[in-house]
Amino acid sequence: MIKKILSYFIPINIHKKNSEINKTLEVTWANGQLVLDSKNTNYSYGSLQRILRKGLHYIGFERIRGFENVLVLGVAGGSVIKTLVDEIKFSGKITGVELDSRVIEIANQYFGLNKIPNVEVVIDDAFEYVLKTKEKYDLIIIDIFQDTTMPNFLFEDFFINRINFLLKVNGFILFNTMTLSERDRKRNEAYKNRFSEEYSVRMYPKVEFHNELFTIKKLK
Repeated sequence: MIKKILSYFIPINIHKKNSEINKTLEVTWANGQLVLDSKNTNYSYGSLQRILRKGLHYIGFERIRGFENVLVLGVAGGSVIKTLVDEIKFSGKITGVELDSRVIEIANQYFGLNKIPNVEVVIDDAFEYVLKTKEKYDLIIIDIFQDTTMPNFLFEDFFINRINFLLKVNGFILFNTMTLSERDRKRNEAYKNRFSEEYSVRMYPKVEFHNELFTIKKLK
């Protein structure tokens, strides 16, 4: 409790772990709440939770409550899952896919991810998982970073087409991206143009400074 109070004045680190995938992972009390950070950016809770909460708000909390299943690619500390369960009151099935087993250990220990009954966490590469799964989803959340870097496959046609195939009609993709350069902005513009008239694509720039959100609805 003392650390929580002091964190309103200065961040207080309580856990630090090295990871082959994400390098440095830190759990810190900041402004009265626990957050998970990598070396250069927030990974869960903090600004990232605000970003994805905005994206879910754009889709509509009431609409999401009516969904049957959600796929989360990139779990980290599980902040978007907490938003779905605690704030939106989503009671359907949530499948979370995370490459880094160490970050899931932290999510379980400090953020209680393993205590949420309607969540299944799969330790796997997101690209590999979407190739294997036979399930279709009402909502697919893509939030995959290695520190401030986004893997190239997220923007390639094969992955995009596979995600579109896994999405149910009237379902949504929520895609969180980071734009740190003009090249990133051009990449996102090219991504937006890859969708046909069968999809409704909306782009929300400058969400928490460097993040750009996409919401993509499958119309038919």
